[in-house]
Amino acid sequence: MQLPIRTSVLQRTDRWIGVPLCAALTFVRKLLERRLPPFPSQIHRILFIKLAEQGSTVLAYPAIQRAAEMVGRDNIYFVVFEDNRFVLDVMDIIPQENVITIKTNSLCGLVITALRTIIQWRKIGIDAVVDLEFLARFSAILAFLSGAKSRVGFHTFFGDGPYRGDLMTHRLLYNPHLHTSQMFDAMVEALTRNPETLPTFDFKPPATYTFPKFSPGPSETAELKSLLQRENANLGSAPLLLLNPNAADLLPLRRWPASRYVELTRRLLAAYPELFIGFTGAPTEADSVNRLAHDVGSERVIPLAGKTTLRQLLVLYSRSEILVTNDSGPAHFASLTRCHVLTLFGPETPALFAARSPNASVLWAGIACSPCVNAYNSRQSVCRNNLCMQEITVDRVLEEVTRILGSRLSPRAIADRAR
Repeated sequence: MQLPIRTSVLQRTDRWIGVPLCAALTFVRKLLERRLPPFPSQIHRILFIKLAEQGSTVLAYPAIQRAAEMVGRDNIYFVVFEDNRFVLDVMDIIPQENVITIKTNSLCGLVITALRTIIQWRKIGIDAVVDLEFLARFSAILAFLSGAKSRVGFHTFFGDGPYRGDLMTHRLLYNPHLHTSQMFDAMVEALTRNPETLPTFDFKPPATYTFPKFSPGPSETAELKSLLQRENANLGSAPLLLLNPNAADLLPLRRWPASRYVELTRRLLAAYPELFIGFTGAPTEADSVNRLAHDVGSERVIPLAGKTTLRQLLVLYSRSEILVTNDSGPAHFASLTRCHVLTLFGPETPALFAARSPNASVLWAGIACSPCVNAYNSRQSVCRNNLCMQEITVDRVLEEVTRILGSRLSPRAIADRAR
Protein backbone atom coordinates (compact mmCIF):
# COMPACT_ATOMS: atom_id res chain seq x y z
CA MET A 1 0.00 0.00 0.00
CA GLN A 2 1.41 3.36 -1.07
CA LEU A 3 1.22 6.30 1.30
CA PRO A 4 -0.12 9.67 0.09
CA ILE A 5 2.40 12.30 -0.93
CA ARG A 6 3.21 14.60 1.98
CA THR A 7 1.91 18.15 1.68
CA SER A 8 5.43 19.54 1.98
CA VAL A 9 6.52 17.44 -1.03
CA LEU A 10 3.61 18.77 -3.09
CA GLN A 11 4.52 22.32 -2.12
CA ARG A 12 8.18 21.91 -3.05
CA THR A 13 7.24 20.25 -6.35
CA ASP A 14 4.83 23.06 -7.11
CA ARG A 15 7.65 25.54 -6.56
CA TRP A 16 10.73 23.97 -8.13
CA ILE A 17 9.02 22.29 -11.08
CA GLY A 18 6.01 24.61 -11.35
CA VAL A 19 7.95 27.83 -11.82
CA PRO A 20 9.95 26.77 -14.92
CA LEU A 21 6.90 25.00 -16.36
CA CYS A 22 4.74 28.10 -15.95
CA ALA A 23 7.46 30.20 -17.61
CA ALA A 24 7.76 27.78 -20.54
CA LEU A 25 4.00 27.51 -21.02
CA THR A 26 3.66 31.29 -20.88
CA PHE A 27 6.06 31.48 -23.83
CA VAL A 28 3.98 28.85 -25.65
CA ARG A 29 0.82 30.78 -24.91
CA LYS A 30 2.20 33.99 -26.36
CA LEU A 31 3.01 32.12 -29.55
CA LEU A 32 -0.34 30.36 -29.86
CA GLU A 33 -2.77 32.86 -28.35
CA ARG A 34 -1.97 36.18 -29.95
CA ARG A 35 -5.38 37.57 -28.99
CA LEU A 36 -7.73 37.17 -26.07
CA PRO A 37 -10.87 35.09 -26.66
CA PRO A 38 -13.70 36.99 -28.38
CA PHE A 39 -16.23 38.70 -26.14
CA PRO A 40 -18.94 37.80 -25.47
CA SER A 41 -17.72 34.22 -25.72
CA GLN A 42 -19.96 31.18 -26.02
CA ILE A 43 -19.54 29.03 -22.93
CA HIS A 44 -21.23 25.64 -22.72
CA ARG A 45 -19.07 23.65 -20.28
CA ILE A 46 -17.25 24.96 -17.20
CA LEU A 47 -14.51 23.17 -15.28
CA PHE A 48 -13.56 24.07 -11.69
CA ILE A 49 -10.12 23.26 -10.32
CA LYS A 50 -9.84 22.98 -6.53
CA LEU A 51 -7.42 20.22 -5.76
CA ALA A 52 -6.95 20.38 -2.00
CA GLU A 53 -8.68 21.65 1.15
CA GLN A 54 -12.21 20.29 1.30
CA GLY A 55 -13.26 23.18 3.55
CA SER A 56 -12.63 25.65 0.75
CA THR A 57 -14.62 23.42 -1.58
CA VAL A 58 -17.63 23.95 0.69
CA LEU A 59 -17.07 27.70 0.38
CA ALA A 60 -17.12 27.32 -3.42
CA TYR A 61 -20.77 26.21 -3.35
CA PRO A 62 -22.21 29.63 -4.34
CA ALA A 63 -19.73 29.87 -7.22
CA ILE A 64 -20.69 26.42 -8.50
CA GLN A 65 -24.36 27.42 -8.21
CA ARG A 66 -23.74 30.53 -10.30
CA ALA A 67 -21.96 28.46 -12.95
CA ALA A 68 -24.82 25.92 -13.01
CA GLU A 69 -27.27 28.77 -13.63
CA MET A 70 -25.13 29.84 -16.59
CA VAL A 71 -24.66 26.51 -18.38
CA GLY A 72 -26.75 23.92 -16.51
CA ARG A 73 -25.83 21.48 -13.76
CA ASP A 74 -24.87 18.69 -16.18
CA ASN A 75 -22.30 20.91 -17.86
CA ILE A 76 -20.29 21.65 -14.71
CA TYR A 77 -17.14 19.63 -14.07
CA PHE A 78 -14.80 19.62 -11.08
CA VAL A 79 -11.25 18.31 -10.70
CA VAL A 80 -9.98 17.46 -7.23
CA PHE A 81 -7.40 15.27 -5.53
CA GLU A 82 -8.93 11.82 -5.06
CA ASP A 83 -8.95 12.03 -1.25
CA ASN A 84 -10.88 15.31 -1.34
CA ARG A 85 -13.88 14.48 -3.55
CA PHE A 86 -16.04 13.45 -0.59
CA VAL A 87 -17.53 16.88 0.08
CA LEU A 88 -18.60 17.34 -3.55
CA ASP A 89 -20.61 14.13 -3.36
CA VAL A 90 -22.21 15.31 -0.11
CA MET A 91 -23.19 18.72 -1.50
CA ASP A 92 -24.67 16.96 -4.58
CA ILE A 93 -24.43 20.10 -6.69
CA ILE A 94 -23.06 18.46 -9.84
CA PRO A 95 -23.38 14.90 -11.21
CA GLN A 96 -20.97 12.52 -9.51
CA GLU A 97 -19.64 11.38 -12.88
CA ASN A 98 -18.56 14.99 -13.55
CA VAL A 99 -16.13 14.91 -10.61
CA ILE A 100 -12.69 14.08 -11.98
CA THR A 101 -10.04 12.95 -9.52
CA ILE A 102 -6.24 13.02 -9.49
CA LYS A 103 -4.37 10.46 -7.40
CA THR A 104 -1.82 11.57 -4.81
CA ASN A 105 -0.53 8.16 -3.70
CA SER A 106 2.76 8.86 -5.53
CA LEU A 107 4.32 11.49 -7.78
CA CYS A 108 4.14 9.04 -10.65
CA GLY A 109 0.45 8.40 -10.00
CA LEU A 110 -0.19 12.14 -9.77
CA VAL A 111 1.45 12.81 -13.15
CA ILE A 112 -0.27 9.91 -14.91
CA THR A 113 -3.78 10.71 -13.64
CA ALA A 114 -3.23 14.43 -14.35
CA LEU A 115 -2.38 13.64 -17.96
CA ARG A 116 -5.43 11.38 -18.22
CA THR A 117 -7.69 14.11 -16.91
CA ILE A 118 -6.31 16.62 -19.41
CA ILE A 119 -7.09 14.20 -22.25
CA GLN A 120 -10.56 13.67 -20.79
CA TRP A 121 -11.24 17.43 -20.64
CA ARG A 122 -10.20 17.89 -24.24
CA LYS A 123 -12.56 15.10 -25.33
CA ILE A 124 -15.40 16.70 -23.37
CA GLY A 125 -14.71 20.08 -24.94
CA ILE A 126 -14.31 22.35 -21.90
CA ASP A 127 -14.97 26.00 -22.84
CA ALA A 128 -14.01 27.68 -19.56
CA VAL A 129 -11.89 26.87 -16.52
CA VAL A 130 -12.20 28.50 -13.10
CA ASP A 131 -8.99 27.95 -11.12
CA LEU A 132 -10.03 28.19 -7.46
CA GLU A 133 -6.53 27.56 -6.12
CA PHE A 134 -5.23 30.80 -4.68
CA LEU A 135 -1.81 31.05 -6.32
CA ALA A 136 -0.70 27.47 -6.90
CA ARG A 137 1.22 26.75 -10.10
CA PHE A 138 0.04 23.18 -10.71
CA SER A 139 -3.57 24.27 -11.07
CA ALA A 140 -2.60 27.10 -13.45
CA ILE A 141 -0.74 24.58 -15.61
CA LEU A 142 -3.76 22.27 -15.64
CA ALA A 143 -6.02 25.17 -16.59
CA PHE A 144 -3.84 26.08 -19.58
CA LEU A 145 -3.46 22.49 -20.77
CA SER A 146 -7.23 21.92 -20.58
CA GLY A 147 -7.62 23.59 -23.98
CA ALA A 148 -10.32 25.93 -22.67
CA LYS A 149 -10.40 29.28 -24.47
CA SER A 150 -11.53 31.12 -21.31
CA ARG A 151 -9.52 30.66 -18.12
CA VAL A 152 -10.17 32.55 -14.89
CA GLY A 153 -7.53 32.68 -12.18
CA PHE A 154 -5.54 34.89 -9.86
CA HIS A 155 -2.56 36.73 -11.36
CA THR A 156 0.39 38.46 -9.72
CA PHE A 157 0.51 41.72 -11.63
CA PHE A 158 3.36 43.42 -9.75
CA GLY A 159 5.10 40.50 -8.07
CA ASP A 160 2.56 40.61 -5.25
CA GLY A 161 2.53 36.85 -4.84
CA PRO A 162 4.16 33.63 -6.05
CA TYR A 163 5.05 33.64 -9.76
CA ARG A 164 2.87 31.37 -11.84
CA GLY A 165 3.29 32.74 -15.31
CA ASP A 166 0.69 34.39 -17.50
CA LEU A 167 -1.61 31.50 -18.35
CA MET A 168 -5.08 32.97 -17.67
CA THR A 169 -7.25 34.85 -20.12
CA HIS A 170 -9.37 36.38 -17.34
CA ARG A 171 -6.78 37.61 -14.85
CA LEU A 172 -7.96 38.66 -11.41
CA LEU A 173 -6.30 40.22 -8.39
CA TYR A 174 -6.50 38.13 -5.25
CA ASN A 175 -8.50 40.30 -2.85
CA PRO A 176 -7.53 39.57 0.79
CA HIS A 177 -10.46 41.66 2.00
CA LEU A 178 -13.19 39.46 0.55
CA HIS A 179 -14.37 36.27 2.20
CA THR A 180 -13.25 33.24 0.21
CA SER A 181 -16.83 32.39 -0.79
CA GLN A 182 -17.23 35.90 -2.23
CA MET A 183 -13.92 35.71 -4.10
CA PHE A 184 -14.86 32.37 -5.67
CA ASP A 185 -18.24 33.79 -6.69
CA ALA A 186 -16.52 36.76 -8.34
CA MET A 187 -14.33 34.42 -10.36
CA VAL A 188 -17.35 32.85 -12.07
CA GLU A 189 -18.90 36.26 -12.66
CA ALA A 190 -15.65 37.31 -14.38
CA LEU A 191 -16.48 34.89 -17.21
CA THR A 192 -19.28 37.25 -18.24
CA ARG A 193 -16.90 40.21 -18.57
CA ASN A 194 -14.58 41.33 -21.33
CA PRO A 195 -11.14 39.96 -20.36
CA GLU A 196 -9.51 43.14 -21.66
CA THR A 197 -11.18 45.15 -18.87
CA LEU A 198 -10.08 42.85 -16.06
CA PRO A 199 -9.04 42.78 -13.25
CA THR A 200 -11.32 45.81 -12.82
CA PHE A 201 -15.01 44.96 -12.82
CA ASP A 202 -18.05 46.20 -10.95
CA PHE A 203 -19.37 42.98 -9.43
CA LYS A 204 -20.54 43.28 -5.81
CA PRO A 205 -20.58 39.85 -4.14
CA PRO A 206 -23.55 39.23 -1.83
CA ALA A 207 -22.88 39.61 1.88
CA THR A 208 -24.52 36.27 2.66
CA TYR A 209 -25.07 33.00 0.82
CA THR A 210 -27.23 29.94 1.22
CA PHE A 211 -25.42 26.64 1.63
CA PRO A 212 -26.86 23.11 1.40
CA LYS A 213 -27.95 21.23 4.50
CA PHE A 214 -27.05 17.63 5.10
CA SER A 215 -29.87 15.38 6.30
CA PRO A 216 -28.95 11.77 7.13
CA GLY A 217 -31.27 8.99 6.07
CA PRO A 218 -32.96 6.72 8.62
CA SER A 219 -30.53 3.88 7.94
CA GLU A 220 -27.55 6.20 8.40
CA THR A 221 -28.95 7.46 11.69
CA ALA A 222 -29.52 3.90 12.88
CA GLU A 223 -26.01 2.89 11.83
CA LEU A 224 -24.46 5.76 13.79
CA LYS A 225 -26.62 4.98 16.80
CA SER A 226 -25.27 1.42 16.79
CA LEU A 227 -21.70 2.69 16.48
CA LEU A 228 -22.11 5.05 19.42
CA GLN A 229 -23.80 2.32 21.45
CA ARG A 230 -20.80 0.06 20.89
CA GLU A 231 -18.41 2.81 21.97
CA ASN A 232 -20.44 3.88 25.01
CA ALA A 233 -23.57 2.03 26.07
CA ASN A 234 -24.56 4.82 28.49
CA LEU A 235 -24.91 7.59 25.86
CA GLY A 236 -28.50 6.92 24.81
CA SER A 237 -30.15 10.21 23.79
CA ALA A 238 -27.99 12.38 26.04
CA PRO A 239 -26.60 15.61 24.54
CA LEU A 240 -23.29 15.14 22.76
CA LEU A 241 -20.51 17.67 22.23
CA LEU A 242 -17.57 17.01 19.88
CA LEU A 243 -13.94 18.14 20.00
CA ASN A 244 -11.60 18.04 16.99
CA PRO A 245 -8.12 18.66 18.46
CA ASN A 246 -5.90 18.39 15.39
CA ALA A 247 -5.44 20.43 12.24
CA ALA A 248 -4.30 18.92 8.97
CA ASP A 249 -0.63 18.44 8.12
CA LEU A 250 -0.95 21.46 5.81
CA LEU A 251 -0.71 23.88 8.71
CA PRO A 252 0.04 22.40 12.17
CA LEU A 253 0.33 25.95 13.54
CA ARG A 254 -3.47 25.98 13.64
CA ARG A 255 -3.55 23.54 16.58
CA TRP A 256 -4.84 24.69 19.94
CA PRO A 257 -2.66 23.16 22.69
CA ALA A 258 -3.77 19.55 23.19
CA SER A 259 -3.75 19.80 26.99
CA ARG A 260 -6.40 22.51 26.80
CA TYR A 261 -8.83 20.15 25.12
CA VAL A 262 -8.40 17.85 28.10
CA GLU A 263 -8.93 20.69 30.58
CA LEU A 264 -11.94 22.01 28.65
CA THR A 265 -13.49 18.53 28.64
CA ARG A 266 -13.09 18.08 32.39
CA ARG A 267 -14.65 21.44 33.14
CA LEU A 268 -17.57 20.87 30.79
CA LEU A 269 -18.29 17.46 32.28
CA ALA A 270 -18.27 18.97 35.76
CA ALA A 271 -20.62 21.78 34.73
CA TYR A 272 -23.05 19.58 32.72
CA PRO A 273 -23.67 16.18 34.39
CA GLU A 274 -25.90 15.09 31.48
CA LEU A 275 -23.32 15.91 28.77
CA PHE A 276 -21.19 13.40 26.84
CA ILE A 277 -18.12 14.47 24.86
CA GLY A 278 -16.63 12.78 21.79
CA PHE A 279 -13.13 13.26 20.41
CA THR A 280 -12.93 13.09 16.61
CA GLY A 281 -10.12 13.01 14.07
CA ALA A 282 -8.82 11.38 10.92
CA PRO A 283 -7.38 7.84 10.99
CA THR A 284 -3.85 9.29 10.84
CA GLU A 285 -4.61 11.26 14.03
CA ALA A 286 -6.42 8.46 15.86
CA ASP A 287 -3.69 7.44 18.29
CA SER A 288 -2.90 10.94 19.54
CA VAL A 289 -6.51 12.15 19.61
CA ASN A 290 -7.93 9.08 21.36
CA ARG A 291 -5.09 9.26 23.88
CA LEU A 292 -6.35 12.73 24.83
CA ALA A 293 -9.83 11.28 25.32
CA HIS A 294 -8.44 8.63 27.67
CA ASP A 295 -6.42 11.26 29.55
CA VAL A 296 -9.65 12.97 30.62
CA GLY A 297 -10.47 9.93 32.73
CA SER A 298 -14.25 9.95 32.43
CA GLU A 299 -16.81 7.38 31.34
CA ARG A 300 -18.70 10.18 29.59
CA VAL A 301 -15.89 10.69 27.05
CA ILE A 302 -16.02 8.76 23.77
CA PRO A 303 -12.84 8.33 21.66
CA LEU A 304 -14.09 8.39 18.06
CA ALA A 305 -11.03 9.40 16.03
CA GLY A 306 -10.51 7.06 13.11
CA LYS A 307 -13.69 5.09 13.88
CA THR A 308 -16.06 6.73 11.39
CA THR A 309 -16.14 7.21 7.65
CA LEU A 310 -16.41 10.78 6.40
CA ARG A 311 -20.08 10.20 5.68
CA GLN A 312 -20.64 8.86 9.20
CA LEU A 313 -18.83 11.92 10.53
CA LEU A 314 -21.50 14.16 8.99
CA VAL A 315 -24.20 11.98 10.57
CA LEU A 316 -22.34 12.34 13.87
CA TYR A 317 -22.36 16.14 13.51
CA SER A 318 -26.11 15.97 12.89
CA ARG A 319 -26.48 14.07 16.18
CA SER A 320 -24.32 16.55 18.14
CA GLU A 321 -24.94 19.96 19.70
CA ILE A 322 -21.54 21.61 19.24
CA LEU A 323 -18.25 20.97 17.50
CA VAL A 324 -15.20 22.77 18.91
CA THR A 325 -12.43 22.60 16.33
CA ASN A 326 -9.24 24.14 15.08
CA ASP A 327 -9.50 25.92 11.73
CA SER A 328 -9.76 22.93 9.38
CA GLY A 329 -12.11 21.07 7.05
CA PRO A 330 -14.41 19.64 9.77
CA ALA A 331 -15.55 23.18 10.63
CA HIS A 332 -17.01 23.52 7.15
CA PHE A 333 -18.41 19.99 7.02
CA ALA A 334 -20.22 20.49 10.31
CA SER A 335 -21.62 23.80 9.07
CA LEU A 336 -23.72 21.76 6.62
CA THR A 337 -25.55 20.14 9.57
CA ARG A 338 -27.60 21.27 12.58
CA CYS A 339 -24.50 21.21 14.77
CA HIS A 340 -23.15 24.55 16.03
CA VAL A 341 -19.51 25.01 14.98
CA LEU A 342 -17.07 26.91 17.19
CA THR A 343 -13.80 27.40 15.29
CA LEU A 344 -10.54 28.54 16.90
CA PHE A 345 -8.51 30.75 14.55
CA GLY A 346 -4.88 31.86 14.76
CA PRO A 347 -2.46 31.75 11.80
CA GLU A 348 -5.33 32.52 9.40
CA THR A 349 -8.18 34.98 9.67
CA PRO A 350 -11.88 34.18 10.10
CA ALA A 351 -12.62 37.18 7.88
CA LEU A 352 -11.59 35.00 4.93
CA PHE A 353 -12.11 31.42 6.04
CA ALA A 354 -14.85 31.23 8.68
CA ALA A 355 -17.71 28.81 8.01
CA ARG A 356 -20.68 30.62 6.45
CA SER A 357 -23.52 29.35 8.57
CA PRO A 358 -25.92 30.85 11.13
CA ASN A 359 -24.78 27.99 13.40
CA ALA A 360 -21.14 29.06 13.37
CA SER A 361 -19.02 31.26 15.61
CA VAL A 362 -15.30 31.89 15.96
CA LEU A 363 -12.70 32.78 18.55
CA TRP A 364 -9.61 34.68 17.43
CA ALA A 365 -7.08 36.39 19.68
CA GLY A 366 -6.13 39.01 17.08
CA ILE A 367 -2.55 39.51 18.27
CA ALA A 368 -0.19 41.68 16.18
CA CYS A 369 1.47 38.84 14.24
CA SER A 370 -1.80 37.08 13.36
CA PRO A 371 -2.70 36.13 10.68
CA CYS A 372 0.77 35.22 9.43
CA VAL A 373 -0.05 32.93 6.50
CA ASN A 374 -1.88 33.87 3.32
CA ALA A 375 -2.02 33.27 -0.43
CA TYR A 376 0.91 35.59 -1.04
CA ASN A 377 3.39 33.60 1.06
CA SER A 378 2.13 30.20 -0.13
CA ARG A 379 0.73 29.70 3.37
CA GLN A 380 4.21 29.36 4.81
CA SER A 381 5.27 30.90 8.10
CA VAL A 382 8.50 31.47 10.00
CA CYS A 383 6.55 31.04 13.24
CA ARG A 384 7.51 28.10 15.45
CA ASN A 385 5.51 29.12 18.50
CA ASN A 386 1.82 29.70 17.77
CA LEU A 387 1.09 32.30 20.43
CA CYS A 388 -2.06 33.24 18.47
CA MET A 389 -3.59 29.88 19.44
CA GLN A 390 -2.13 29.85 22.93
CA GLU A 391 -3.74 33.24 23.60
CA ILE A 392 -7.16 31.60 23.32
CA THR A 393 -7.73 30.47 26.90
CA VAL A 394 -9.80 27.57 28.19
CA ASP A 395 -11.89 30.13 30.09
CA ARG A 396 -12.75 31.91 26.87
CA VAL A 397 -13.71 28.73 25.03
CA LEU A 398 -15.71 27.50 28.01
CA GLU A 399 -17.59 30.79 28.17
CA GLU A 400 -18.55 30.58 24.49
CA VAL A 401 -19.53 26.91 24.70
CA THR A 402 -21.65 27.66 27.78
CA ARG A 403 -23.41 30.44 25.90
CA ILE A 404 -24.23 28.12 22.99
CA LEU A 405 -25.32 25.25 25.22
CA GLY A 406 -27.57 27.65 27.08
CA SER A 407 -29.75 28.01 24.00
CA ARG A 408 -29.39 24.51 22.60
CA LEU A 409 -30.05 22.66 25.87
CA SER A 410 -32.97 24.76 27.07
CA PRO A 411 -36.05 22.70 27.96
CA ARG A 412 -37.84 23.87 24.82
CA ALA A 413 -34.86 23.07 22.57
CA ILE A 414 -34.57 19.58 24.07
CA ALA A 415 -38.28 18.98 23.50
CA ASP A 416 -38.00 20.13 19.87
CA ARG A 417 -35.04 17.79 19.34
CA ALA A 418 -36.99 14.83 20.72
CA ARG A 419 -39.84 15.31 18.22
